Amino acid sequence: MYVNYYTTIMKKYLLLVSLLFSLFALSQEQIETIDDIQLEQIKPNQIKKYWLKMIDNGLAQPVYIPIIVAKGTVEKPVLGLTAAIHGNEVNGVAVIQRVLADITIDSLQGTIIAVPGLNGISLPLHQRRYIDNEDLNRNFPGKENGNRTQQYVWNIKTKILSKIDYLIDMHTASFGRENSLYVRAALEDPEIKKMATLQDADIILKNKGVPSASNQASTTRTMRAEAMLMGIPTITVEYGNPQVFQPEMIERGKVGVTNIMSWLHMIPQKKSVVSAPIYCKKSYWIYLDQGGYLELTVALNQIVEAQELIAILRNPFGDIIKKYYAPEKGIVIGKTSNPINMSGGRIIHLGIVENNN
Repeated sequence: MYVNYYTTIMKKYLLLVSLLFSLFALSQEQIETIDDIQLEQIKPNQIKKYWLKMIDNGLAQPVYIPIIVAKGTVEKPVLGLTAAIHGNEVNGVAVIQRVLADITIDSLQGTIIAVPGLNGISLPLHQRRYIDNEDLNRNFPGKENGNRTQQYVWNIKTKILSKIDYLIDMHTASFGRENSLYVRAALEDPEIKKMATLQDADIILKNKGVPSASNQASTTRTMRAEAMLMGIPTITVEYGNPQVFQPEMIERGKVGVTNIMSWLHMIPQKKSVVSAPIYCKKSYWIYLDQGGYLELTVALNQIVEAQELIAILRNPFGDIIKKYYAPEKGIVIGKTSNPINMSGGRIIHLGIVENNN
């Protein structure tokens, strides 16, 4: 009798699970799957959601990424918003969701192409790198008939970058690190500098991002560099920490995107006030030359003086092995969050302040 009762309960449970999966599949089917973004086929004053095919997996099934297209009264300009080219960078996903949720489509001028999850393989696996342990953001322009990473990157370039006029590339720190909210931008370009200053950033880092003219044909590069070589004004924004939603970072990210939309005359003028950032002319990481238990003595966005103590390294017994000091005056852009570090581990990302920005 107990067995029959247990069997009945299990059958009901399995039926419920099956029903839930069916409802989930039905809801997914309501979103159109596409091979290409065709803006000309989208009518004005619409927000469309798509699953964009990128590649096929090992079961001959397509791998899709989510695309949101908000098309206003006119098509141009086209603003691209991309998040999570690294699979653990989720703050940007929430920034995109917040921005699109607040769009008044009838008053939008221009188009937004938003990708709240660019790395369709790594995001659901909670991993940063692509399936072959490559960094997608270091393999542009990719190859149409190349290896797995190269083909995926090629599709990002041809299916997404080719459609946009401006780009905000959204990132976070990697595992075991923390970031301030900072922008990497080629400040010698007036449009790019303006895009950077409209962010609610703690720090703006002067960073050209593109290879020299002699190396453009042979060197792999970042998505920001590739977009700039295609003539697309682009900034990279780092929104805090990996694999978490940080409400403050998300809200500040939304402010930055909205400010750019206002500057491009895509929405009615409603520029939000942003804090005055610190400009850095360069930056670099400081690394450990020994292993042990690391205690940082500085915080994000802290100005440190030359020879100021930044970290203490101990052995497992608590004895101090070494103390680390700032080699020059700067600001803490990022830092490690993992106290257990081996030789070559990161300590802090030090920005060198630009006196004349």
